[in-house]
Amino acid sequence: MHRAAAGGAPYFCAMPRPGRPRTLPLLLGVVGVVVLFAAWAEATRPVAGPHGRLELALYERTGGARDWIEGTFFATSTRCSGCHGHDVNGLAMVDPQGTDVNVVDDWASTMMANSARDPFFRAKLEHEGLVNPAHKEALENKCLSCHAPMGMHEERMLGHAPFTAAMLDTSALGLDGIGCLACHMQSEALSGSLFSGQLEFDSNRVYGPYPDDQIHPEIMEFFVGWRPGLGSHILNSKVCAGCHTLITETVDLDGDLTGDRFVEQATYHEWLNSVYSINGTQCTTCHMPRIEGPVILASDYSFLTGQSPFGMHHLAGGNIHMLELLKAYREPLGITATEAQFDSTIARSRRLLQHHTLDLQLSLVERTADTAFYALRLENMTGHRFPSGYPSRRAFVEFVVTDAAGDTVFKSGVLRGDLEVEGHDTPYEPHHNMINDPGQVQIYEMVMGDVNNNVTTVLERAKAPIKDNRLPPFGFTTTHAVYDTTLIAGLALTDPDFNHNTLGEEGSASDIVRYHVPVHGITDALTVMARVHYQPVPPGWNAEMFGHHGPKIDAFADMLATTDGTPILVAEATLLTTPLGMAPPLAERARLFPNPTADGWITVQLSDGGPVDAVEVHDAAGRRMNVPVERAGRGVRIRLPQTAGLYFVRLRSGNEEVLKRVVRR
Repeated sequence: MHRAAAGGAPYFCAMPRPGRPRTLPLLLGVVGVVVLFAAWAEATRPVAGPHGRLELALYERTGGARDWIEGTFFATSTRCSGCHGHDVNGLAMVDPQGTDVNVVDDWASTMMANSARDPFFRAKLEHEGLVNPAHKEALENKCLSCHAPMGMHEERMLGHAPFTAAMLDTSALGLDGIGCLACHMQSEALSGSLFSGQLEFDSNRVYGPYPDDQIHPEIMEFFVGWRPGLGSHILNSKVCAGCHTLITETVDLDGDLTGDRFVEQATYHEWLNSVYSINGTQCTTCHMPRIEGPVILASDYSFLTGQSPFGMHHLAGGNIHMLELLKAYREPLGITATEAQFDSTIARSRRLLQHHTLDLQLSLVERTADTAFYALRLENMTGHRFPSGYPSRRAFVEFVVTDAAGDTVFKSGVLRGDLEVEGHDTPYEPHHNMINDPGQVQIYEMVMGDVNNNVTTVLERAKAPIKDNRLPPFGFTTTHAVYDTTLIAGLALTDPDFNHNTLGEEGSASDIVRYHVPVHGITDALTVMARVHYQPVPPGWNAEMFGHHGPKIDAFADMLATTDGTPILVAEATLLTTPLGMAPPLAERARLFPNPTADGWITVQLSDGGPVDAVEVHDAAGRRMNVPVERAGRGVRIRLPQTAGLYFVRLRSGNEEVLKRVVRR
């Protein structure tokens, strides 16, 4: 002990006595550690699947792996990526073979995901506003209801001013395009009954294809506040109806409303007016094909049961040119999808176009020293018209005949260097039943007419279609309740082959173009090549728009000039015509129709009127079928089995045999 300091009060030295334990500090330390571990245990205790409160707090701050924006009703798609995007552990969002099938990455490079950034759309939107400035904001609001649905409908549901193109530039929700919630939050009760972008949403509900008891809905509800559940409309074409039937108001050339309505597109109603709406084939059947799982739907939840079937979010369509442009200008357009993702979407779109869109059958009808008569049958294999959607899209037939030396005898529909088609008339090319002149070409398209019945590409000026010979889907009729939104217009209405089978019945989904080719005395062999090309943005459509100038129009024109706009080959058929006087082979003379057949009846005839001596029918496995056969003149009629599918008809005439493929629907 030391003496008292000044003032007499004693004090103790800070040094402990030798050998005396530090009891109090040690106890305090132990208590602190216990409290720390208790707090950590509470913070990391799982409260939603494997996630603790601390992890959830971090997740809420980061939005998972990437930034996200959340509004009052909607959130950007990156909000969903934490669970439904790429799983670094390789457990979730992979198929049974281990292939990554996560919906976020597959969707990112589709036209739907980039609908708000599409430079053609932005240029056309600017064009419409320049033509009719008094309606500019109303036009923008209507178009953005589908191209930027979460941005537009967020403002509408909040009661704010109409959403415009100027607002889109700073709206993360709008620029997200057709994000996850734009489809998955749509009202189940109203789906399929509202059109033209009049979408309605069920707040705090997210609909999917699986029953509630399979998906542990409390997990998503805890994370993001939306409760998932089964929505039948997600598996039905109804979820597409709100945007893929669009009816607009018409103005005259002074910009005054006339009271008329114009159907800009009616893809959903085209599907309704088809056999596919009856037999259960939905839009997603082709555009978002389902695979057999099981697929675990959310990462970090290994205890979840894998779901099957699983809908691939590829959303492949036909607009390959625009996908290529989006890929080339990813950075200036602010697109997050990678080049590899775009390459995958482009490959899927090409496969859909070339293998599931159109079937061609080319045949020689007759040949003389002056003329070769050919028939080209085109059949639409899609569940809507081909082409469908926005009116700029068209398909055209290239038909070329060459002689034995390879010299061109006849050509129709050849593409010029400026991407226009030879023979395309001004202001539009009419529909043809028969072509016998190189100045004629078959183009399948919608041509819009204004109040004076003049061709226009200004959507708000459109009053009625002058021409619409786009190929209808199978089962399409002019007596259907929705035909008023899916009109055939122009000369196709009087073409007996257009959407009619040989019995004159509607719904064949086909057209026969007859080519009468002058051969000028050529008697040698001829080779015929028929090709159908698809062109989503033809030069004639852009001409009126490029007569105006604005930042969006000029930017699109510059992009268009640097990308390859060559039309996409959809289908082709070739035929070798034997020299005059030599009978063509049985494969060319045999005609089976209708093919496909809805009622099972098929007529078999030879183009030269020769006899059909014998017929056999086999199924896809090669088994011979016992089917009714009856004589029909020099041909026969057969009835395929009731089971839908692919069959093979073996027929014999004289010493020749041939095997033909037919489809029973």
